[in-house]
Amino acid sequence: MLSFIRPVIYVCGFLVLIMSSMMLSVATFAWLRNDPETSVFLLSSAVSAAAGGGMVLSCRRAQFNLIARQLYLLTSLSWVMLSLAGALPLFFSHFDLSITDAVFEAVSGITTTGSTVLSGLQDLPASLLLWRSLLQWLGGLGVIGMAVSILPFLRVGGMRLFHTESSDWSDKSIPRIQSLARMLLLTYLGISLACILSYWAAGMTLFDAINHAMTTVSTGGYATDDRSMGRFGSGILWIAIVFMLIGALPFTMIIAFVRRPTLAVLNNQQAMGLLAIVAAISLPLAVVLILGRQYPPFEALTQATFNLVSVITTTGYASTDYLLWGPFSIALFFLVMFIGGCSGSTSGGMKVFRFQLSYLFLRSQISKLVHPNGVFITRYNGRPVQDDIILSAVGFSFLFFVTLAVVTLLLALLGLDLLTSVSATATALTNVGPGVGNVVGPAGNFASLPAAAKWLLSFAMLLGRLELLTLMVLFTPMFWRG
Repeated sequence: MLSFIRPVIYVCGFLVLIMSSMMLSVATFAWLRNDPETSVFLLSSAVSAAAGGGMVLSCRRAQFNLIARQLYLLTSLSWVMLSLAGALPLFFSHFDLSITDAVFEAVSGITTTGSTVLSGLQDLPASLLLWRSLLQWLGGLGVIGMAVSILPFLRVGGMRLFHTESSDWSDKSIPRIQSLARMLLLTYLGISLACILSYWAAGMTLFDAINHAMTTVSTGGYATDDRSMGRFGSGILWIAIVFMLIGALPFTMIIAFVRRPTLAVLNNQQAMGLLAIVAAISLPLAVVLILGRQYPPFEALTQATFNLVSVITTTGYASTDYLLWGPFSIALFFLVMFIGGCSGSTSGGMKVFRFQLSYLFLRSQISKLVHPNGVFITRYNGRPVQDDIILSAVGFSFLFFVTLAVVTLLLALLGLDLLTSVSATATALTNVGPGVGNVVGPAGNFASLPAAAKWLLSFAMLLGRLELLTLMVLFTPMFWRG
């Protein structure tokens, strides 16, 4: 068993060392600004360096190859370790956060969920605001890498559909997998820089532009003010809409377009599906707001599109309390939070491709009822889809809603009302951020929830980010028996 775990601990140690270096960079920023949290980040960096260094030195080996079972463990344990390391500056800060609140905030950040237990964000030291944004930016980069290189290999929830696509793309366009990783990083950096410059040119301060760009591109949703994006004008909201959508698109498609800018590259069934859903819902919602005399036409379109895109892409920003728009809007926003973005993006949710595959499966079943002897081939992005991929996606959806029901019941046992229990669970599993209702809605936060509920929701956020099966398989005796 030790030989099985040692390579996993070794790699996790390096990830913790990376977090230590990030803390050191924030400590430098804090020192330049005479920030009172400078010593906090230095202490957190030292603790992380000691822990990460100990893991690397104690599990060092000349060479090793990770098998599938180790990849399951590495993927899950790495996100847990990064969350615990990310919680250190929050726990050691001068704001007396409990270990529960610190871990909840860090898990929400690294999983790009965006739920928060903090209030009075505008009064927090700049270093802590920057750290929260950096957690989401790093988490978004990790999500892309995981979705492109690990989850398709592990055959999680229909993700094998993109295994051939990713390997073909990397083999034909870039000779080595290291080059693919480098292109992902450079593209992510380039989009982030473009977002920073756009926000800055539109009127944000440079500090706000950097923070909001990191949490927009990562579709995380952390803001530097309790008003979220509500303090900014329409121009900034439309910039956010564009970059939230970019963050929710498949990054392999974006890289391919950068290398060969033709419309044929953008002919991606998943991406087109996401954009079609946004257009099909935002326009009628804007009409509802206009008819209700809540906003003039352009403002109605802006508010409807921004908040809808924020929820569908699982970013979690809010420009207003959209729950005040009426029962129809409440129901709509609750339902669309399950959709999510595209596979291979920074978004959470169930992912657009699973809804598309379920629809194709349903259409095929209806066709077989009409023509029992017919042969129907399901195609996705022009390629035949094997039955086991569709069944895997359907199985994932079933497991998702079973988990939703179980966690909802557990939260209800802890004393939360039904609406809060359901929406808090849904927003955690889909990594959206705000739920619905007065407690965890866009105008509230998660601070008032009992500690047990926060730990349960932290686990649910990790479950959602790791596509459920990656983490759940670790709790089966079969996994440990090999």
